[in-house]
Amino acid sequence: MQANGAGQGQDSELSCLNNSAQNGESSSAGEAHTNVNGLSTTNNGNSVSNNDGIPAPAASNNTVSSDANSVKKKKRLSQSEEDVIRLIGQHLHDLGLNQTVDLLMQESGCRLEHPSATKFRNHVVEGEWDKAESDLNELKALMHSPSAIVRMKFLLLQQKYLEYLEDAKVLEALQVLRAELTPLKYNTERIHILSGYLMCSHAEDLRAKAEWEGKGTASRTKLLDKLQTYLPPSVMLPPRRLQTLLRQAVELQRERCLYHNTKLDSGLDSVSLLLDHACSRKQFPCYTQQVLTEHCNEVWFCKFSNDGTKLATGSKDTTVIVWHVNTESHQLKLMKTLEGHAYGVSYLAWSPDDTYLIACGPDDCSELWLWNVQTGELRTKMSQSHEDSLTSVAWNPDGKRFVTGGQRGQFYQCDLDGNLLDSWEGVRVQCLWCLGDTRTVLASDTHQRIRGYNFEDLTDRNIVQEDHPIMSFTVSKNGRLALLNVATQGVHLWDLHDRVLVRKYQGVTQGFYTIHSCFGGHNEDFIASGSEDHKVYIWHRRSELPIAELTGHSRTVNCVSWNPVVPGLLASASDDGTVRIWGPAPFLDVQDAEGLSGTDLFDWSSYFN
Repeated sequence: MQANGAGQGQDSELSCLNNSAQNGESSSAGEAHTNVNGLSTTNNGNSVSNNDGIPAPAASNNTVSSDANSVKKKKRLSQSEEDVIRLIGQHLHDLGLNQTVDLLMQESGCRLEHPSATKFRNHVVEGEWDKAESDLNELKALMHSPSAIVRMKFLLLQQKYLEYLEDAKVLEALQVLRAELTPLKYNTERIHILSGYLMCSHAEDLRAKAEWEGKGTASRTKLLDKLQTYLPPSVMLPPRRLQTLLRQAVELQRERCLYHNTKLDSGLDSVSLLLDHACSRKQFPCYTQQVLTEHCNEVWFCKFSNDGTKLATGSKDTTVIVWHVNTESHQLKLMKTLEGHAYGVSYLAWSPDDTYLIACGPDDCSELWLWNVQTGELRTKMSQSHEDSLTSVAWNPDGKRFVTGGQRGQFYQCDLDGNLLDSWEGVRVQCLWCLGDTRTVLASDTHQRIRGYNFEDLTDRNIVQEDHPIMSFTVSKNGRLALLNVATQGVHLWDLHDRVLVRKYQGVTQGFYTIHSCFGGHNEDFIASGSEDHKVYIWHRRSELPIAELTGHSRTVNCVSWNPVVPGLLASASDDGTVRIWGPAPFLDVQDAEGLSGTDLFDWSSYFN
């Protein structure tokens, strides 16, 4: 493999020296000593021994020389080996182990960087700007783009100018600005900004306005990092290249890890480089931690609050139960029971600040309840008409408005007191979602589509079109992805920006019941859904096949909700009248853990795109 960048024709000069040092040999005028395949000999041929220290017959110099030449050919370094040695050398240099670097380069016959680059580096670090500028002329012949020299010169002169200003050498700084920077005719806008720094009254003011560390090692090292980006790697390696490669390897392993569900740490100190990254399935929410049995009929909906400290569950038994979540023990405790929903509760929505909770009923329910969760008081009971069907609701991100609607053609925007602010006629709504722009409302309707409605300019547009009814949908936190439960088809992932179907997830049983799925885990890398086969299915977002099937419910699982703050906590609501809380495995032996509910039969990493 050829080295990246310019100066490829000079590889022998830039990378490895064509002399005996390449093979780790050393010689002096007085005596030559050669080590060949564990055989040691001196130049007079009188003393020869093998690895065990046992004397062996003397060998002639010609024989040893021939063997040495043979080894020399075998030890010729490949391009990748040279690259690795240079990367190690750079890392050791950054650690201050310069003698070790010198020995490594001498023994391998490689060169860490071009001599001109070394000079350039030293002059920049020492602040010898005229010499550094002269070095650029030597480096020019080794670069692909001559225009890069202008950009590098600009950066050098900018540092020179700022250092003069900090030292209160205003006349010298002005000379640099007028006679050196301006004639480059490069980045005139930046030159105007630099000229304004002449008005700074003291050094602290200059550093603050220029967002600059000040004269010294810190700013010069930062400058050198910028300058290195213009030089081919065969001339000077990019800064901290080995750490960059290691960090990329760790990040890639994390991305490919099926069960990685913890906050990503871009640093290397938190991981071991001696082992491949692999999260245990026992750390994933695949195991029943608690079964909530307080409802006395089918449980149709469940939703964690935005701060993760509460769970609301709605049931056919006409009640909403609000549970307190202990974010440390992951145990839930009954907090409040909200009663009086005559038709049952099929949908719940927390306000952005979790102060209020809105409850909706099934198709034949024309009422909507807005509860104050802290006090347990009903703030608003809204009904525009007895012919309405208010089955879905979504909060505006401002927390002051919400939209609601149903399949009988009602689509309203209201304030917290239930006053009608706007309405959209003739839209048969199945599910609703408000985007973060506070203007756009997404609504799935009976035409198997999701449309975007703008209540400010009264415009609407088609975003998603399916071939089968959309029973429910939810949107990722960044507003980019939508997760749809499609009748007879299962769970589909759509990109709302590009308006394309990204993935169809397999395994789930979805007929014409309304089942609610969700995004979850750190960075919303996972997807969970209930199913008519009594299971909860979990997928990695990039894999169509489930990574876990959670068993325990005895009837259809209507809804799942992933805790937005505790990534190892998942709730599911079922027609069996229970709510199950799923979490990591208890502290068991591997054999015991493998026997718990949930399946993991294959290495699913091969299914990733």
